[in-house]
Amino acid sequence: MRRALGAMAVSGEGSERGLRRRRSVKQAEDRSAEDADQDQQDVAAPEPQTEEAVQLQTGTYWLTRIVLLRSICFIYFVAFAVAYNQNRALIGQRGLTPCREYLRSVKQYVGGKIGGAALAYTPSVLWSMQWEDMDANLDNIALAGLALSGFVLLSGRSNMVIMAALWTLYHSIVSVGQLWYSFGWESQLLETGFLGIFLCPLWNLEQIPRRTPPSLISIWTFRWLIVRIMLGAGLIKIRGDRCWRDLTCMDYHYETQPVPNPISYYLHHSPRWFHCFETLSNHFIELIVPFFTFMGRRMCMINGALQILFQVVLIISGNLSFLNWLTIVPSLACFDDSALEFLFWSSGTARRTVLKIQNEDAAGQNPPATARMLIRRVVNVSLGILIAYLSVPVLINLLSSRQVMNTSFDPLRIVNTYGAFGSITKERTEVVFQGTLSADPSGEEVVWEEYEFLCKPGSVSRRPCLISPYHYRLDWLMWFAAFQTYEQNEWIIQIAGRLLANDSTVLSLMGHNPFEDREKPRWIRGEHFRYKFTKPGSTSAVNGNWWVRKRIGPYFPAVNLEGLRRYFQSRNWPQPDNY
Repeated sequence: MRRALGAMAVSGEGSERGLRRRRSVKQAEDRSAEDADQDQQDVAAPEPQTEEAVQLQTGTYWLTRIVLLRSICFIYFVAFAVAYNQNRALIGQRGLTPCREYLRSVKQYVGGKIGGAALAYTPSVLWSMQWEDMDANLDNIALAGLALSGFVLLSGRSNMVIMAALWTLYHSIVSVGQLWYSFGWESQLLETGFLGIFLCPLWNLEQIPRRTPPSLISIWTFRWLIVRIMLGAGLIKIRGDRCWRDLTCMDYHYETQPVPNPISYYLHHSPRWFHCFETLSNHFIELIVPFFTFMGRRMCMINGALQILFQVVLIISGNLSFLNWLTIVPSLACFDDSALEFLFWSSGTARRTVLKIQNEDAAGQNPPATARMLIRRVVNVSLGILIAYLSVPVLINLLSSRQVMNTSFDPLRIVNTYGAFGSITKERTEVVFQGTLSADPSGEEVVWEEYEFLCKPGSVSRRPCLISPYHYRLDWLMWFAAFQTYEQNEWIIQIAGRLLANDSTVLSLMGHNPFEDREKPRWIRGEHFRYKFTKPGSTSAVNGNWWVRKRIGPYFPAVNLEGLRRYFQSRNWPQPDNY
């Protein structure tokens, strides 16, 4: 009985042990299955993305604002640098056309008082400054502009006060710059700079101020600017020179443009089919592509990309001052944060802040509206209404068969009409100043020595310069003067008189003075030449010449100091040797 019970106990214990073993095996199998499932999940499911790896959403313009402000201030920096280096010689106290005399004439014209009429006619802070040292005034304006624009360019931070100050300072120079600041890109920079004021908060200098998001109205004012620039340029071409319609303008442009660069030489010698392609591409980009702006985000970005590419090609092909660099700026407004995030470090503060703002907006965590935010919305709407109102005469001009280009319809140049190269000169002519030490300019043994300008063609062996976006203002005006007469450009004779006196102010605008460290020239004359690029492989090109030239005749006759005294006196100019 005990053996039977013992056997049953042993049997029960064995069964229990077997049952425990089976449970253990089952649990082990279950754990293995769970581990396998977990491993599969680990393989199938990627690790959560970090904040830096998430792409920004479309439709916001925080980064766009930073890029726009830096771009605007880059152009301002270049423009103020040009002003600082050249204003004394052009419009300073001893300049070719002193701005002090210009202000006096304006004051007399408006009734002899400095008031609202004077400011409306010539908006400039120079009215409120002492005129005894106008050179210092001009220098201080330029230096202040350099400092402010340099700060924004480097930091990417700005506010309405800084941008308004930059606009006021440059407007003050342009308003008294006379013919030296008569180029279309001066008005274009002022309009672009004015729009830049409304991109920023009033006082805040944060790079991404949370309570002052970029206004969509402000972004669209930039887009409207690039549309008007390109349509104006395209329409003036179609309505202007016939060569734009028969696709031959590019046969001449590279050789006859104001200041060619070395690449212009090679582009000029491109095949005929390539020049036709260039002209057709120009018409497509200026007349068709601007309408992409209104066809949704993707087409708007295509417009921006094509416009930027087009301007880069123009920058490469010639020295057109900062015009093409400036035209890139409003094209940047075609891109939102998602499109421009590649310009910013993925781990940078700006990008991470924008991502945080987008996440908060998606979660409905917008900052509560304040009185300042409501006032800002009113300002933005007012800007849109102002631009729309001032655009009416611009649109009328664009639609007119008598379209004019580079014209302002308001004294502050807020909304302007633009255009470039409505006609193409088919031949390049240049005025070359020559001086001699001979007493008799008509003698058989007289030796005439040539002055060189800083950049424009002179010596046939001098390589064309590469200066864009910098701008030599006198060189550009000499290009215009070459297909006019000296009677239409009396400042040419003033230059001649100042060269006779070896005046250092005017000589600072020249590249080479053949009478440096020598006695003054006795006679100066202007010779008129026709210039053409040499042909690659020709004898002249092999000898190192970039140009060949042929004399047309005298541009103005030989003059000396005695002969010019009465001429200067009749125009109330200081005598040449009294500067």
